[in-house]
Amino acid sequence: MNGRLVLLLNLALSFYLIGTIWEMEIDIFRSWKLVDPQEFHTVQSVHSHKLPYWIFAPLGIALVGSFALIWHHPDISPGWAIWGNLGCQLAPHLLTAILWGRWQAKLSKDDRAARPVLIWRKS
Repeated sequence: MNGRLVLLLNLALSFYLIGTIWEMEIDIFRSWKLVDPQEFHTVQSVHSHKLPYWIFAPLGIALVGSFALIWHHPDISPGWAIWGNLGCQLAPHLLTAILWGRWQAKLSKDDRAARPVLIWRKS
């Protein structure tokens, strides 16, 4: 497979994923405080069921693409860029497993519903 094509597809997928995380952080999570507390867990559940299609599948493909770049990359690519790309992919996976995944699980069981102290701090 052409190394430039793998690089271009991985880059496009990375921009998509950057957009999704910004959408979640700036719009979705912040709008949860507007949801009626009795409906919060329903809204959160519906949101969580969409994640495999909109987030996890593209994220998995991007991870595979990062590994593919080790063998299929443009000839002029420096080694640090190839391995740095893989590191930038693996770091959030590791941090999610260690920190953010646990935080999300704790949030899903928070009795304070749409106004958990874990998210809504005065700025």
